[in-house]
Amino acid sequence: MANLKGLASIVSELTVERTNLANQLKHVDAALSVLGKLNGGSSHTKPRRTLSASARRRISLAQKARWAKRSANDQAGKMRPKRIMSASARRKIAAAQRARWAKVRAEKAA
Repeated sequence: MANLKGLASIVSELTVERTNLANQLKHVDAALSVLGKLNGGSSHTKPRRTLSASARRRISLAQKARWAKRSANDQAGKMRPKRIMSASARRKIAAAQRARWAKVRAEKAA
């Protein structure tokens, strides 16, 4: 019988907690509705326009044509050639990088 009394108290506590949560949800819903009205009158996203099947097909075919044109250009060697850096430019960049690392090492040693 002692277990049943303890169980009854647990059930009553859970019921109280449930009502508190329900009240909090009502407050959150009210706040959301107020904020939704401030945001132009609707609290949901606008529906997207629907396209007909033929319109989707035309868009799809146009995109595939663009891809085919691009890949045809790539196959024909009309891609941009890679830019080649001169030897003197590479030496300058390497020297600058060595100077930066020397500075870092000097700061660590100090």
